[in-house]
Amino acid sequence: MRFDALSSAPYRRFWLGSIASVGSTQLYFISKAWLVFELSGSALDLGFLGAATAVPTIIATLIGGLVADRINRRSVLILTSGISAVLLLLLGILDASELVRVWHVLLISSLLGLVQGFDFPARSSIFPALIDKKQMMSAVSLNSILWQGSRMILPAIGGFLISITDTSLIFFICGTGFFCMMAVILTLEVRQDNNTKDTPWYEFKEGVKFVLHHRLFLTLILLSWISMFFGTSYVQIMPLFADMLQSGERGFGLLISATGIGSIIGNLFISHYQESRKLGIMMLSSAAIAPFCLIGFSLVAWIFAGKAGVFWMACCFVILASALSSVFLVSSMTVLQVKVPDDFRGRVMGIHSITFSMISLGGLVAGVIAAKFSAPVAVVIGALVVISSVILVVFKFSVIVKLDLNKKLNPKK
Repeated sequence: MRFDALSSAPYRRFWLGSIASVGSTQLYFISKAWLVFELSGSALDLGFLGAATAVPTIIATLIGGLVADRINRRSVLILTSGISAVLLLLLGILDASELVRVWHVLLISSLLGLVQGFDFPARSSIFPALIDKKQMMSAVSLNSILWQGSRMILPAIGGFLISITDTSLIFFICGTGFFCMMAVILTLEVRQDNNTKDTPWYEFKEGVKFVLHHRLFLTLILLSWISMFFGTSYVQIMPLFADMLQSGERGFGLLISATGIGSIIGNLFISHYQESRKLGIMMLSSAAIAPFCLIGFSLVAWIFAGKAGVFWMACCFVILASALSSVFLVSSMTVLQVKVPDDFRGRVMGIHSITFSMISLGGLVAGVIAAKFSAPVAVVIGALVVISSVILVVFKFSVIVKLDLNKKLNPKK
């Protein structure tokens, strides 16, 4: 793989600075969840934590993409990085002073979710201005490596650090990471043309209207939302599984890292088959099989907890589930990017980007069910919903099964 984009000094600085902020995002994710679990041990509170992050992020993401096209993206990133740093340092101070309560974590998570909803669209839009067009594929690959690599490695490191120190140290590290990103952005000069004439609300309505009038795109987006909401929200209650498996903070970090490992495996696999005539079959098959892996994970943690080798067996199920989920998600995103017309692609992908917030939002439902019954029951119910949804799509919208990116199709059918 070629990394031509790193030959651009501005992009190289941006990418290196992003290591600090993206790494901080991964560390913060596991630290806030473990802190809430330590403070209350409540599945419901873990669910509230997911919702507290997701709802503001979804609202801000819907606006953020439009804002990024009108306000200087460099200024947006300076503000979002600075505010994130201050909020994380505040949480670190509260934690270190032992004054922190669950509501503090929920409030700060909500504010961070709101900030990140503006940060991500600006971050995604700014790097093309730092490179030549011929370096675009290289830059996209480097960004993917950064996110997937940090997701694979840093949760395990974070879990280890929490086990030998405490969560407050992680929050201080994360705050410093965002200050580093802000310092890097201050050194960059970014040109931006604001040629958009329509109002943000009009553009958003037109994007929604376009999706609603094209069954293929609507089905893929809804299935992505359902898959993440019910099939991936288990990561929000993962501290409960770490506790069941008697693996503590280190086990929690390793379980989250397992999702990153699976995601990379899934990405590598589907990258070789995106031109396949059986893309639709692979996409729906992976979406259907992933929930069965989650059921296996839940049953192993529930029935065999405490026995030798069970933790690593659970990790294997998580890796498989994450790999299959990635195959479906990457495939669906590819179909949207290829089949949606240029004029609507940004708006449609913005609507699709809500998919990632569905993981946290689904944590609320998972938390409620886990509090009422147990964590394994919550995951099994979510898995059955996903399986049912895929079966419904197969029988009601068979064009997806026959999907071939090399052929023209009518997405309205």
